[in-house]
Amino acid sequence: MKYLDEFSDPELARRLFDDIHATVTRPWALMEVCGGQTHSIIRHGIDQLLPEGLELIHGPGCPVCVTPLEIIDKALEIASRPDVIFCSFGDMLRVPGSGRDLFKVKGEGGDVRVVYSPLDALRIAQRNPDRQVVFFGIGFETTAPPNAMTVYQAKKLGIANFSLLVSHVRVPPAIDAIMNSPDCRVQAFLAAGHVCTVMGLGEYPELAERHRVPIVVTGFEPLDILEGIRRAVRQLEAGEHTVENAYPRAVQAAGSPAAQAMLADVFEVTDRAWRGIGVIPASGWRLSSAYRQYDAEHRFSVTGIHTEESTECRSGEVLQGLIKPHECEAFGTTCTPRNPLGATMVSSEGACAAYYLYRRLAAPDAAGTAGSREEVTSLG
Repeated sequence: MKYLDEFSDPELARRLFDDIHATVTRPWALMEVCGGQTHSIIRHGIDQLLPEGLELIHGPGCPVCVTPLEIIDKALEIASRPDVIFCSFGDMLRVPGSGRDLFKVKGEGGDVRVVYSPLDALRIAQRNPDRQVVFFGIGFETTAPPNAMTVYQAKKLGIANFSLLVSHVRVPPAIDAIMNSPDCRVQAFLAAGHVCTVMGLGEYPELAERHRVPIVVTGFEPLDILEGIRRAVRQLEAGEHTVENAYPRAVQAAGSPAAQAMLADVFEVTDRAWRGIGVIPASGWRLSSAYRQYDAEHRFSVTGIHTEESTECRSGEVLQGLIKPHECEAFGTTCTPRNPLGATMVSSEGACAAYYLYRRLAAPDAAGTAGSREEVTSLG
């Protein structure tokens, strides 16, 4: 942003905090959907400066975190093959599979490369016609359009040695699944601004009305998040449940029609498994029949790989907002960023990584008591 500092201004933040404190009269529980929002909240101590009883629940909006173990193991199997150049963004390399990660595959001789765009992988395929090049396509509605465009370009240019390992998921079905859970405590949502930049607001009014929850689209800077919280609690206190756009500098109601058209051409909606949560109906995309020849799962015959999640890692409960990261017995002990049990600890958007990096909240020790290594940061 041209004036990025304005969205971190302590004096403006204090005014928003004052407004929130003046508005709240009873306990409320809000969920921020995006992992980027979670990191901003924890980094700046926003949740600790809110009125007592106003709780922020961390949602499943970290794309790395919700990529299922099964897909990670499929990636590892494909990347281990000598005829494959496996391309990925860097945040996927340390995500643990059943027994190893992509860094270990690379150390064992696999040709694993970090790229900064899926089009980089397509160029690698053009330069290496005797090798199979696979790009690991994960993420929400934000990253799906460039991945779709890359497959579209591969077909248009006749690049037959390129394929996509797809694990794309969609936010609205996840919100619906969270609200349908019998353990759900969420009363309002802070929706992810970058997702709505692509998809617009069209899918949210029906969810807000059916579940009677406010949904406020917000950005990622401290003032963006505070404005989203302010609008959400004003609705809650007034008994309202509408969709508001608190991120108008980036989000338009219609989103990006061009991106949506590309998604509709290359992908089709499908049921998708979320790591630690399970299968959510119609919550993901797969390549449509017109582009199925670029599907790495089918090209490399790894559709039969099935896995079991670790019983020690409680990341699924973290992703559903049922527990905070430090309430997991493994947090900070057997599970650290250097030796993660789950993706929520290793991802740059994971809630566990945020708590470990910014809060250092102590996990219970063997006697069941907490240590004293808490660090708190705050605005202003």
